[in-house]
Amino acid sequence: MEKEKMITTGNTSIGIEFGSTRIKAVLIGPDSQPLAAGVHDWCSRLENGVWTYSLDDVRTGLQACFADLRENVKQQYDVPLTTAGSIGISAMMHGYLPFDAQGNLLVPFRTWRNTMTEQAAERLTEAFSFNIPQRWSIAHLYQAILNGEPHVGEIRFLTTLAGYVHFLLTGKKVLGIGDASGMFPIDPHTGSYDAQMCGIFGKMTADTAFQQELTAVLPEIVPVGEQAGTLTPEGALLLDPSGEFQPGVPFCPPEGDAQTGMTATNSITPRTGNVSAGTSIFSMIVLERSLKAVHREIDIVTTPNGDPVAMVHCNNCSSDFDAWVRMFGEVLKAAGKEMPAGALYDLVYALAAAGEPDCGGIVSYNYYAGEEITGVTAGRPLMMREPSAAFTAPNLLRSLVLSCMATLKIGMDILTGEEQVQLEQIYAHGGLFKNPLVTQPMLASVLGADVTLMQSAGEGGAWGIALLAAFAVRDDRSETLSDYLNRHVFAGMAGRTVSPQQSDTDGIRTYMKHYTAGLAAERAAVGQL
Repeated sequence: MEKEKMITTGNTSIGIEFGSTRIKAVLIGPDSQPLAAGVHDWCSRLENGVWTYSLDDVRTGLQACFADLRENVKQQYDVPLTTAGSIGISAMMHGYLPFDAQGNLLVPFRTWRNTMTEQAAERLTEAFSFNIPQRWSIAHLYQAILNGEPHVGEIRFLTTLAGYVHFLLTGKKVLGIGDASGMFPIDPHTGSYDAQMCGIFGKMTADTAFQQELTAVLPEIVPVGEQAGTLTPEGALLLDPSGEFQPGVPFCPPEGDAQTGMTATNSITPRTGNVSAGTSIFSMIVLERSLKAVHREIDIVTTPNGDPVAMVHCNNCSSDFDAWVRMFGEVLKAAGKEMPAGALYDLVYALAAAGEPDCGGIVSYNYYAGEEITGVTAGRPLMMREPSAAFTAPNLLRSLVLSCMATLKIGMDILTGEEQVQLEQIYAHGGLFKNPLVTQPMLASVLGADVTLMQSAGEGGAWGIALLAAFAVRDDRSETLSDYLNRHVFAGMAGRTVSPQQSDTDGIRTYMKHYTAGLAAERAAVGQL
């Protein structure tokens, strides 16, 4: 009855995260452990050359996910979910959601996956002396200005997906500092948008249709641990059209999926870091010092606390691998040997683990979308080999798995090589590590560092934003986020750590020589296919 009482009295927190392929909600108790979860599958669409989600899908997906959470609570505990102690919203970072004064979306949502802002990103990087990737919100805004798109003069509010959902539920146009750091550079001394860079942007747009003050259209930044609004009556009905879930629940600041991943792996202090791997793959390494140079392969964002983080973000990770696995499943089905998806993935990972360390000369490019780090402007999945390559199932499958991490290695080698950033402990999480048989040791050799999977690795960002929601209503207001996580969440939590193996390290080095040499063919495929 203790858990039932937690739920009925609202001694819980809810985290909802909009991932690339799944919206997930997690309900946690005061011990930070999950009580129930809800999910809803969705996916982006390529429409008129733009990767996007419709706002209708955002709303219906939110409702479906929350309805699934409430149903799971009812099935497990036989009580209704009508309230909570706090709620948090997280989503994919970056992208472009511009609204006019009446709250109308001016152009379809342009997600992080688009590589359509090269001109703007280059100009802003040069003007700011600070790397601005193509997927950042400010790059999308400036590209729209350079393109002369008619909507730019009407923009009165620009936000991320997490900021938009938070606004729907609370009416507050705010963001956490981590998500905000993927819209526009942050001054680590003030915890606000960099004033000098805002001034430079104002001069760059002085003679354009965009005449608004940039800070007037960007969301207000709310510090971690503070409350950022409450569930309005309208928001409660949007979340739960049945009307059973009650308004008034406090919210933490909405955050990006990178920051919730850091929270979920307790990697928010210097010399720690994490790798999140799903539809995209990215590393987040908390910095002790500023980097010596500007690198186009490395973003500087922040932790939920606002501390600088070096982020290596790759648009592509598991999509091509998943497509191959589905195809193998079709072959088995045609042969009368149909397997459940989980068993099929286990089989594929087991075969990949048996492959040669260098994949036998098979090279795979998993580019479903463009990849800024390697200068590939559009998605063209590709597999190459010489006739003499050892073309076996284990080698092919190992190559497909390694392709999920290859572009990440290019950026990380710059960070650990040229910048000499030390990696003491890397925590991994995300769908690619559901079966860690091959992925965890492979990542350790890719990074040249120990890689740990915590017991919580499978819970992901929805659990991370639930933790941030609980932190916002903590009893001890003097407690820092790091202290809170160490004392109340991760104390005594077990994890499995693997170290790099020399044979894997040598094999991956050989694979990467072929991989980088073959990028010319990958780029040519974009122009020819």
